[in-house]
Amino acid sequence: MDRNFKYLINKRVVWRRNPTTDIPDEETNEYMYYKSGTYQCYDLFRSKAKITTYRSFMWHMLVLKHLNQEWSNEDVLDVAYYIADKNNGFTTFNMNKWNVQRVIKDLDLIDCGDPPRNKLRKVIFKFNCGLDKSQKLSIVGKLIGRSSVTPEDVYEAMLQINYEGDKIIISKLAKMLNVTPRTIHRRMCKDLKQTKEELNNEL
Repeated sequence: MDRNFKYLINKRVVWRRNPTTDIPDEETNEYMYYKSGTYQCYDLFRSKAKITTYRSFMWHMLVLKHLNQEWSNEDVLDVAYYIADKNNGFTTFNMNKWNVQRVIKDLDLIDCGDPPRNKLRKVIFKFNCGLDKSQKLSIVGKLIGRSSVTPEDVYEAMLQINYEGDKIIISKLAKMLNVTPRTIHRRMCKDLKQTKEELNNEL
């Protein structure tokens, strides 16, 4: 089921934000490139992956609360109820109101003024950049494959493949980064293997 964004749009919910203080090493009309990466990019619901656990739901609500700091407690609950409803296309399971309220109560114990823990990003494509999936993957491969490929580079490539709604496979990573599959296998630590499995399971 596709996500239904109408309610969020009508409520003027902010769910994406580019880095605010980190400066890109390279910027074009289509993308921003951060050589050392940035944690400041938030872009919820960009990929086809949906919310599959309470932990993921809580993180999404934490980010939304951080990006929409003018919200009242009622606003937070209204958005949480909407996203938690499986029929709206954001989750793979239904949550009853009691469980949603419990998650929101836990959020009250967290300082939402502090940026939530986020994934490191190196290449950020601008909204409506006009590039198709293959062009984006090609650009990511060229940018992060300029030097010796690191585990962080493999992670970035995995994220981009996931964002485009494709399964992550070793041969695709190797082609994207212009290295051999053996090189990718050598860079795939335990955490990367687990992340690869989790991202693929979310699709």
